[in-house]
Parts: sequence; C-alpha cells; structure tokens
Amino acid sequence: AAGRWPAAPDMINHMSFNVAVLASHTGTNLQALTTAGQQPASDFNVTLVISNNSGSGALAHAREQGITGIHLSGRTHPDPEALDQTMLAALREDDVDLVVTAGYMKKIGPAVLDAYQDRIINIHPALLPRHGGPGMHGRHVHEAVLASGDTLSGATVHHVTANYDEGPVIAQQQVPVLPGDTPDTLAARVLQAEHQLLPATVQALARAHTD
Repeated sequence: AAGRWPAAPDMINHMSFNVAVLASHTGTNLQALTTAGQQPASDFNVTLVISNNSGSGALAHAREQGITGIHLSGRTHPDPEALDQTMLAALREDDVDLVVTAGYMKKIGPAVLDAYQDRIINIHPALLPRHGGPGMHGRHVHEAVLASGDTLSGATVHHVTANYDEGPVIAQQQVPVLPGDTPDTLAARVLQAEHQLLPATVQALARAHTD
C-alpha cells in the first residue's frame, strides 16, 4: 500500500516515522490515521495495530490494509506483567516511534509506559481537563458534557501517563454544544473533530521528529 515501506528483517534504520495504534472497538480513528498516513505528503506510517478484542473492527481494518495486527489481552496473557512485556516486545520489533491509544479500554503497563515515555498519546472526546478520568469514555463523556451545561466540547490529544486522562495536553479542537443535542448527536460531531485532530497531531509530531 502507498506509504508503507517493506518490512525487511535486515533493515537497520527504518525510513519512516512508525506509529502503533491501540484500539478496542471499531477503530474509526485508526482508519483516519491510516488514510492520512498513506497520503504522499505524510511523514508517518501506521505499521502496527494492537487490540485487546480479538473481534474488533480495528484488527479487521489492519488485515484489510496489510498492517500487522495483534490481539493482546488478559485472555492471551493472564499475567499482567507478561502482557506488558509482550506488548513492549511487539512495539520494539516493529521499530515503533509513537504509540497512539484510540478507544483503547485498558491501562498500559509500566514497562511500556517507561520505555515509551512521552511517546504515547491518546485521543479523548472532550476538552480535558473537563470530563476525563476513570469511567469517562464513550457515551458517558457526552452525557456528562450535556449534564454540565457546557456550551463547548471537542477532542483532546494528550500524553498518556499512569493515570487516565491526566497527561499533558498536546492539542485540542473545539465543537459547539447545540440546543437539543443528545449524547449521540454530540458524539457524532466530536468524532468528526477527532478524525481531523488526531492525524494532524501525529503528522506534526512526525514532522518534528524527522526535521
């Protein structure tokens, strides 16, 4: 596919900014990233997809795109430390420069967090620090935004740390909360912002890395 380099086992220096995406469900942000990464002017490649859900749309998309996809979860590795080390080995084997969590419903283990410090980012469907933290995912976020009376919501890309949604913010994109919004209508509008913000942020990070 366009934008992908051959994964020759004897390659010493990879020639692109390699991105791994961790996703649990449909993987629409993954799809936005792979599409952006395949553009001629792109400075990054999505080269690895990891999911804790063997039947996820994210892994199906990886198969369709010829991207390496791996199922890693408590089923494949009941010991959390073994799961953590296996994920780290997969990232290193693929020469990953940046890890993106996009709808990934599990905490990342300490070994991966340490090895990829400041190189793991997440996309969150609200304007952090508002409406983040444990339990704040998916529909729950949009319900909380509407209950709060906020007139703005949006998407946030931030660094991943040991605690949910507490890492430094990298970029945000605002969307209006409209009269009559439901969690579903707000979610759809925020998702459009996510699909713009995440690829643009990854591209900026890749460009900064290669400059």
